[in-house]
Amino acid sequence: MPEAEVPDTYSDALRREIMRSEQQRMKVIIWVLAIILALALVVLNLVPQIDERLFDKKVPGWVPLVSVAPYLVYEFASLNILRWRASKDRDFPRIGRFANALVETSVPATATYLLSDYMSPELVLSFWPPFLFFVFILLSTLRLDFWLSVWTGVVAAVLQMVLALVLLPVDPANSTAESLPMFYAGRSIVLLGSGVVAGLVAMSLRRQFESSARAGAARDRVTSLFGQHVSPAVVEQLLAAQAEPPSELRTVCVLFLDIRGFTAMTLRRSAGETVELLNAFFADMIEVVDRHNGIINKFLGDGFLALFGAPLADPSAAKNALAAARAMIEAVEAWNKERPAQALRVGIGIHMGEAVTGTVGSPRRKEYTVIGETVNLAARLEQLTKETGAQVLVSGSVHAAVAGDGAIDLGPLPIRGYDDKVHVWKVL
Repeated sequence: MPEAEVPDTYSDALRREIMRSEQQRMKVIIWVLAIILALALVVLNLVPQIDERLFDKKVPGWVPLVSVAPYLVYEFASLNILRWRASKDRDFPRIGRFANALVETSVPATATYLLSDYMSPELVLSFWPPFLFFVFILLSTLRLDFWLSVWTGVVAAVLQMVLALVLLPVDPANSTAESLPMFYAGRSIVLLGSGVVAGLVAMSLRRQFESSARAGAARDRVTSLFGQHVSPAVVEQLLAAQAEPPSELRTVCVLFLDIRGFTAMTLRRSAGETVELLNAFFADMIEVVDRHNGIINKFLGDGFLALFGAPLADPSAAKNALAAARAMIEAVEAWNKERPAQALRVGIGIHMGEAVTGTVGSPRRKEYTVIGETVNLAARLEQLTKETGAQVLVSGSVHAAVAGDGAIDLGPLPIRGYDDKVHVWKVL
């Protein structure tokens, strides 16, 4: 499919996927913060012996509420805003995403700074809050944005270094290695590197989704142009061509099928029974057309128009169309044996000749169609089966293209809408 026609579809799909992924990321963060808050409250308020062994002095029970709860509320609010924008099919501003990453990645820094009042600086910098930076960097991959992941790594690295500079003593002469700010520079470098790696993963995930979305959009376009009743093999060939079928005059073989007396049959059946019968019968017919390299171009109530040799060229179009017609008759006979109460009769007309093919419609809705005298004559041949009592009638062009078809020459016959008689052959 042409590049100019696909991007809008897959870019919309990508945007919606990013919004869904962002919501999933926020839900994970909410769960993480909720678990941390619950555990901290339990330890500080219900397990005093752990509190006494970990901290230099008693940590008030409300500290977790001050350090974690505001971020939890913020995340809930952000998630609801994102859901609201998604329901309106509106994107989240990119600058807002960067601001959100800055606020979220501040959680470990806030918890570390508050705990520094109750622990030695060296110990608090080795406690669990600073390691939360890695959690936020890991989750940033769900943003599917390289620079947002890198930004998260940068924020984490800077905050880690700022904490070391603020909390550790300024006298290096009387300090151990663990109390020197530069001791933590390595961790900041690792955080920054983690952000880059997360960004590469996010970029890879995004490319994979873009590829899938592009392929899905192209496949949807094929389905839109030719309908769902196109064989997978034909769809794959059309996708491989990567171009919309051109508008052109080409030789095609057209097959019309109509169920005889079906209108009268509908009077004896409910609407549901009628549709169910048609769906079951057409399922068998579609399988036959697919098997013989044709496509169902249009359903016409109780019949359909099938094309052979379009949109993909087929030098055996006439042979395939005639073989499909015979297979359809066999399928009808099998149907009648299995469902005598729903026995059907069909008429089939086939003609081969030049016709105009191409996509017609508006930019919002297009479909592949075939127009011309070839189509009209095939339709007339199908109608002529009623008068001749034949199941399958073909024109002279089809008979000439298929050697040894075993057809019976009915001679020139008058056909409605044509001044001259048309040579018709009856296929047994």
